[in-house]
Amino acid sequence: MSSPTDSARVRSAFSTDPTDLGSAQKLMVFVLSMTLFGLANILTEVLPEVRLGPVELSVSYLAFVPVVMVCLFHPLYAALGAPLGEIVFVDLLMGDFSGFAELEGYIQLSLGLYIAGSMVRDPRRRGQVALAAVVAVGVDKMLGGIVDIGKVYVGVADAEYVDGLAESVLLLEGIGFSTDLVISGVLFGAVPAAYLALRLHGRIEPLLGLAPRDPAQPLRLRARVSARFLLVGIFLAFVAMIAAFMSEIDANFGVWEPEFIDQYGQKFLWIGVSAALIVLIALVFAARALNRSRTARAGDRT
Repeated sequence: MSSPTDSARVRSAFSTDPTDLGSAQKLMVFVLSMTLFGLANILTEVLPEVRLGPVELSVSYLAFVPVVMVCLFHPLYAALGAPLGEIVFVDLLMGDFSGFAELEGYIQLSLGLYIAGSMVRDPRRRGQVALAAVVAVGVDKMLGGIVDIGKVYVGVADAEYVDGLAESVLLLEGIGFSTDLVISGVLFGAVPAAYLALRLHGRIEPLLGLAPRDPAQPLRLRARVSARFLLVGIFLAFVAMIAAFMSEIDANFGVWEPEFIDQYGQKFLWIGVSAALIVLIALVFAARALNRSRTARAGDRT
């Protein structure tokens, strides 16, 4: 049986304040979010797509994975890491890297996840988590739709029109937004995220040496409705739009699209899976080493 002194050492080894993250813990949250969402996006590569005329029904991404991360951990670092997982483990390793144009999707999804995670005060409240999933996908897809409409009306991209319907661009974007919100936001977002966040709360945070999020301790650096935050959001959306416009006028750079995917096909997905698993295993060992170090330091102080 452990003594009271041993219990105190263990407790002191972990951060008692979920808002107090060291540099190593910030990096681990970032990498964990990046790796898990990268694995999730590899899975979506093999999911089937259904096309009904000009409307495409597909799973854009498994939204519940990054949503759970921004609900359990600090939303800023989890939101910055998650979209990078798709870029690293899917786009780069699968030879479909769009260069500077990748900045569009990264900004849109990061912003959506950051806002969504900041809305959640208690990850054990399923309603808050479910709403966060819908908001995350909604912000991402709304900004993407605005950019797509802007590209058409500026004239840098061709539109998909429906015969006899002059405003079909707006109609198709509206339909696409609605289907993405239902499929990615609700079916593969809100429903599983609300269940997983409740089950994982208090179980996964200690692995990184963190205390679970506490409603009584609001997070620092969380998104707040203010003029400053709105200005930053508008600026980032503008940067995303510029990146999208540059890709359409052939002013993009950093594109990497090798031909080995045509040679190996879907089998090459295992390269991304293997890379993500290696990073995940390395993260687990690093977290254990950090926790042992913190426990040892706490024992020396007592």
